Amino acid sequence: MGGLRFRLRRAGEGPLVLLLHGWPQTGYAWRHVLPALAQDHLVVAPDLRGYGASSRPRGGYDKRTMAADISGIMHELGYAQAVVVGHDRGARVAHRWGLDRPDEISRLMLLSVVPTREMWRHMDARVGSAYWHWLFHLVPDLPEFLTEGKAREYVRFMLAAGAFRHEVFDEADLRHYAEAYAQPGALRASFDDYRAARHEDLEADEADAVAGHRLTMPVHVAWGAEGLVGTLPVLDLWRDYATRLEGAQIASCGHFPAEEQPDVLVARIRAFLADEKAVEGE
Repeated sequence: MGGLRFRLRRAGEGPLVLLLHGWPQTGYAWRHVLPALAQDHLVVAPDLRGYGASSRPRGGYDKRTMAADISGIMHELGYAQAVVVGHDRGARVAHRWGLDRPDEISRLMLLSVVPTREMWRHMDARVGSAYWHWLFHLVPDLPEFLTEGKAREYVRFMLAAGAFRHEVFDEADLRHYAEAYAQPGALRASFDDYRAARHEDLEADEADAVAGHRLTMPVHVAWGAEGLVGTLPVLDLWRDYATRLEGAQIASCGHFPAEEQPDVLVARIRAFLADEKAVEGE
């Protein structure tokens, strides 16, 4: 699509649910969630641009372009609209998609994030020390230099640091992620994703804020009670960005709800989908 290759994990039939992963992950992050939702939906979990087995071009890591990628995948699958669940970087892609093409997302679930604009506005000493990797990844060339030949170690460290209980990732999981980011260009692409958040993404978000644009579809926000995001007033920050907002934290969970609390997350998604069916039945 557009000269790029995208790895898709898919199962089921019916209305489309798209699952967008975060960092340092791939579509594999949804391995416990995808089969449970596929009982009555077509569920698709792509590797985002630059991640996993998808293409790693030298540019296009602004969220507007990455959202256009996923919109294109949706249309290639024969759908005009989807329920979208995004985690971490994938949630930022989903947020931009919902602003740029609101008619393409019927319901939107955002996991473990506050708006990118609010991240920068709240980047004081406390937030900066917790989200040090945001600032590290922004520096041109240095992260690539320092992680050269160390991708496996870096990814393993970040997964353990973000989880409430690091044993949630078994050796096969750690090996998958470590090998994905050890591929040529993989860490560089993911750093470019973060770099776009400081420039193109922030500029786009500022323009929408000035214009008064907000997410208009139903939005559910969820985050781990033990994760870094939980140190911020998550719902209060999202209220200025979505007109139909709900959400709550997930107990005994760090940054990775799809892997730390998959049963709870599946139940939360199913309840969100049930609300959609109830509205359709009115």
